[in-house]
Amino acid sequence: MTAKEYLNQARHLDALINCRLREIDYWRDLSSSVSGSNFEPHYNPNKPTEAPFVRCLEKIDAIQRDVAEKIAYLVRLEGEINTAIDALEMRDEQLVLRYRYLDDCTWEEISRMLNVSLRTVHRIHGSALQNFSVPD
Repeated sequence: MTAKEYLNQARHLDALINCRLREIDYWRDLSSSVSGSNFEPHYNPNKPTEAPFVRCLEKIDAIQRDVAEKIAYLVRLEGEINTAIDALEMRDEQLVLRYRYLDDCTWEEISRMLNVSLRTVHRIHGSALQNFSVPD
C-alpha cells in the first residue's frame, strides 16, 4: 500500500460513516411516516405480524451498530496515522499531511494556512509522501 492510499483510508472511512448516518436519517423519517396507530395484528402465515415501523427500527439499529464499529476503527486508524506523521522530521510536511488527510482541507486552504504558494504546498506534499513510512 502506498503512503497516499494509507493516508486516504481515514478520509474514505469518514465519508462512509457520514453516508451511513444519512441512511439512519432516512430510516428515521420513514419510521415516523409509517402509520402504526391503527395497526391490528392478524394471523396470516404469508405476512409479517409486526407493526410496519418495526422493520425501520431494526434497520436503524443495525446501521447504528455498523457506524459504531466504523467510528471505533476510524479512531484507531487516525491514531496510527498521527503517530506515523509525527515520525516525519519536517514540520511543514507534518502539517500538510495532517491538513490534507485528517482535516480534509483543500490545497488552497492549506496554502493559505501555511502562507505559501500552491506550488510550494504540492512540493511539500510530494516530499512528505516520499518520506512517509506506512506502518505495518
